[in-house]
Amino acid sequence: MSSQRRMMKLGAFLPAPGHHVAAWRHPEARPDGGLDFDYYRSLVRTAERGLFDMVFLSDGAGVRTKYRDADELSRQGRMVHFEPLTLLSALAVHTTHIGLTATASTSYNEPFSVARQFASLDHLSAGRSGWNVVTSATDAEARNFNLDNQMPHADRYRRAREFMEVVIGLWDSWEDDAFIHDKEGGRFFDPSKLHILGHRGDHFQVRGPLNVARPPQGHPVIVQAGSSPDGQDFAARWAEVVFTVQQTLEGAQAYYRGLKKQVADHGRDPEQVKVLPGAFIVVGRTQTEAEDKYATLQDLVDPVVGLGMLSYQLGMVDISDYPLDGPLPELPATEGSTSKQQLLYEKARREGLTIRELYLSVAAGRGHRFLLGTPQSIADELEDWFVNEAADGFNIMPDYHPGGLDAIVTLLVPELQRRGLMRTEYEGTTLRENLGLPRPSFTTTRAAL
Repeated sequence: MSSQRRMMKLGAFLPAPGHHVAAWRHPEARPDGGLDFDYYRSLVRTAERGLFDMVFLSDGAGVRTKYRDADELSRQGRMVHFEPLTLLSALAVHTTHIGLTATASTSYNEPFSVARQFASLDHLSAGRSGWNVVTSATDAEARNFNLDNQMPHADRYRRAREFMEVVIGLWDSWEDDAFIHDKEGGRFFDPSKLHILGHRGDHFQVRGPLNVARPPQGHPVIVQAGSSPDGQDFAARWAEVVFTVQQTLEGAQAYYRGLKKQVADHGRDPEQVKVLPGAFIVVGRTQTEAEDKYATLQDLVDPVVGLGMLSYQLGMVDISDYPLDGPLPELPATEGSTSKQQLLYEKARREGLTIRELYLSVAAGRGHRFLLGTPQSIADELEDWFVNEAADGFNIMPDYHPGGLDAIVTLLVPELQRRGLMRTEYEGTTLRENLGLPRPSFTTTRAAL
């Protein structure tokens, strides 16, 4: 057992304008930042200056919103942005330590392509890549891939499990020292260290090998965000970092204990899975300053956007015909994000919120924990969860960019460091080293050439 003090692990969630639904309308925000490389480079360098473990880019294979007409669509703030693997590959040469985590779907990709892309990013970044594994949860995405509707929830996870087996196998196509580059002997690689996957399953037929050498990290870090029973089982089997949505200490502790037990049940070490609940943060030098920052953003929430965003969070259920100042009604289950739907129902009932009050409350954290205050008060809240087995760290969601991220790095990070909860320098050069995760051992799978 290591005697080194346990430190918070921090991810920086970086949608271009910020996490608040009205962030793009903030006077200091860059509404065109989603397609500006210099802007993203500045954000990531700020997160690296703050010694974050990783930056995290979400993604979807389509416009992920429920809109009824062009006017409603035009009010949204995240319509276009870079494809994340392309962006992170460019950012790899402008950073040195921070992890680079991108989202890629197992529903609308092929395992060979994903394995090749993330292995390439790991080489380009000298071992700093992470893959946020998603199964995709909207019909809008399905309609871009020859389907009318998304696959049923259980089918998506069955495909995802086999997808992971193939990707992991492909990353182990070559042993670490397979490429000998023997000019005199005329051998580029040692053939005994080549391993052909030869996979045939219910969803995929993939021979291999991968035409990229084994990644510097062995395997890129696997990140996952599902909280449904299928999602938790998937995380317990495969994930090394888990993003989760929790509102209360008790709920976070129950999730933390439950997931760690499932990890152990899969024969894995629970210490090698880091649980990072989302934390939407508005920090100011004083409580009043923080409240003023938040009020500025809340005043910018367009009711059409707020209602559409809530509809999306509820699994694309149309709630436009219900009174805004009435309660959230019982709605039919969907094939979308079932865990987030349940959290929103619980929040509305627990706090007695109307539909309008619910969308305004979700406009900030979108269901994640919301922390507003001074560096000291926010650090108190984060420390409480961290030391009481509710979290191994947090996926930090700044309110808007660049000002929100700047404030977190300038005000909150030093307070966490003062308390001995956060590093003062990076421990290593790879994402695994900084997260305290082991490098996966090589697994041999061999078929005939």
